[in-house]
Amino acid sequence: MGATTGVLLVNLGTPDSPAVGDVRPYLSQFLNDPRVIDIPWLSRKVLVNLVIVPFRAPKSSAIYKKLWTDKGSPLLYHSENAGKLLQQSLGPDFGVHLAMRYKNPSVPDVLEEMRKRNYKTIVVLPMFPQYASASTGSAVQEVMDVISKWWVIPQIKVVSQYYDHPLFIDAFVQRARQYDISSYDHILFSYHGLPKRQVDKVHLSGVCKDNCMHEVNEENKFCYRATCYATTRLLAGQLGISSDRYTVCFQSRLDEKWLQPFSDKVVEECAKKGMKKILVFSPAFTADCLETVIEIGDEYQHLFKENGGDKVQLVESLNDHPTWIKCLEDLVRTA
Repeated sequence: MGATTGVLLVNLGTPDSPAVGDVRPYLSQFLNDPRVIDIPWLSRKVLVNLVIVPFRAPKSSAIYKKLWTDKGSPLLYHSENAGKLLQQSLGPDFGVHLAMRYKNPSVPDVLEEMRKRNYKTIVVLPMFPQYASASTGSAVQEVMDVISKWWVIPQIKVVSQYYDHPLFIDAFVQRARQYDISSYDHILFSYHGLPKRQVDKVHLSGVCKDNCMHEVNEENKFCYRATCYATTRLLAGQLGISSDRYTVCFQSRLDEKWLQPFSDKVVEECAKKGMKKILVFSPAFTADCLETVIEIGDEYQHLFKENGGDKVQLVESLNDHPTWIKCLEDLVRTA
């Protein structure tokens, strides 16, 4: 008897190669997603297709060339490896599949393979710890759009977020303990940025309030800012880092209307205050990628040194850490 439960891991995505010809369609698919750039259709098409992609593709291609390894895209091969290890942990009653929200392996192609397996249940597990419409919401919508066209729709279970799962926190804690945290002048918890308007939309009042930086409650339980701060409190608590020794910040912004403080500005300020060593977590990512390896490990390192600092140390993402695989297994089994 074959597997009865299919598991669909979904990560963000990656170009097929760092060549401009592959980066361009990746950026186009990504940025034309209305959950990513949530402005009117025509405005988005003009902005993305006539302004952002033509000018950004060559620059992004150069950055992806720095990121690429002999094994290809780190985001893809780390995610693939996690999927293989999860399959081993779950055993023959489960079938684990990996898709990328943008480009390959595509959600429609992977779901077609899963449809042919005729699973009784499918567990959809986006690999984003904190819910955001632009990440988890987009992945789930794409999956549901495809499955809704099937003649037979099996039982579907969705894991929407797991920022506070004890094994998720413990996996990052174990990653961090390879460093002497007390030797760093400051610690940054840097999360991927979002337009503030997208965070505001989560709230019935239409405004993300300052209490989101201090607590998660029934109103803000799906607020990205609230869960990022909650993730930080959990990690800092486990690692014994006092609140005066760390800063929560947000990276990869497109304009000034995104969540603040901005990570690059915090890095610059730390250097100008005379700090020489900073340690940076990026707990919105479960696999190392452009935003961790290049943006933090390379670009922030240069920025820090330019302003008088010495070393920006990135705490690696979870990748295929054994505790992370246990976390994924528990999320699947308890979905």
